[in-house]
Amino acid sequence: MTETLITAKGLVKKFDDFVAVDGIDFEVQQGEAFGFLGPNGAGKTSTMRMIGAVSPITGGSLRVLGLDPTTEGPRLRSRLGVVPQENNLDEEITVYDNLMMYGRYFDIPRSILKDRITELLEFVQLADKTHARVSALSGGMKRRVTIARGLINEPDMFILDEPTTGLDPQARHVLWDRLYRLKQQGVTLIITTHYMDEAEQLCDRLVVMDGGRIVAEGSPRALIEQYTPRDVVELRFAVGVLETLTGQIEELSDRTETLADRALIYTDDAEKTIALVNERNLDPETVLARRSTLEDVFLRLTGRTLVD
Repeated sequence: MTETLITAKGLVKKFDDFVAVDGIDFEVQQGEAFGFLGPNGAGKTSTMRMIGAVSPITGGSLRVLGLDPTTEGPRLRSRLGVVPQENNLDEEITVYDNLMMYGRYFDIPRSILKDRITELLEFVQLADKTHARVSALSGGMKRRVTIARGLINEPDMFILDEPTTGLDPQARHVLWDRLYRLKQQGVTLIITTHYMDEAEQLCDRLVVMDGGRIVAEGSPRALIEQYTPRDVVELRFAVGVLETLTGQIEELSDRTETLADRALIYTDDAEKTIALVNERNLDPETVLARRSTLEDVFLRLTGRTLVD
């Protein structure tokens, strides 16, 4: 049996009268990659900050690694690795010095740190940038340095808040590969993201958050199978045309979504649905058939996209 590393029951976070996290329950098991998926403002970061013992809980209960974040914060933080939304590296010193300085916060001897820094920079594929100034690195490289920094204390749990925001697709895939390798090594990952493809790639299990609440929980595949049909047909029309076709679009399936730039038709048979579109002469500019994703789950649960 795997150990439960996080247990939250009725967890609440308020800022004056604003409720950022509204009575959520969840558990995280040792060795799994657990995700918090949702749009900006859903309560993901507030939850992560409570887990990381840098923001006190307002209500409910929370145990992390068997510790109470409220009363045992320093002890808990020493066992966590954290990648914040912003890299917050010292831009004017080298990659090596950034990692050395951070490692010293944990009272790790310099002799041990030297070998550990070498290993971590090889792991994030930045060994050739050891003595480069951080200011000279690309955004993707800085993110990988931040990941190496978060691993410097050999944490029992690794927390990543929006790890690939702002990165180009190639940099995102490099980062995914490094995180996937960590997961294979048995590292417990806690990830927040508003990228559905990232959650599908990295998470064994996740919760979907909206308005401070959990609206669904499960593996990415289980959530997709539970809340959406197999296929989605996306229809794009010339400007102003879609508004005139609302009734005809809705007749194509039991479930449709009309967004600002396209109509989504949810179906178990994409080919049959496309044939109906052609038979009715709806004449879209483009037609795309694809498998359902976590964003479709979020649309079903909340009526809006993950990046709203």
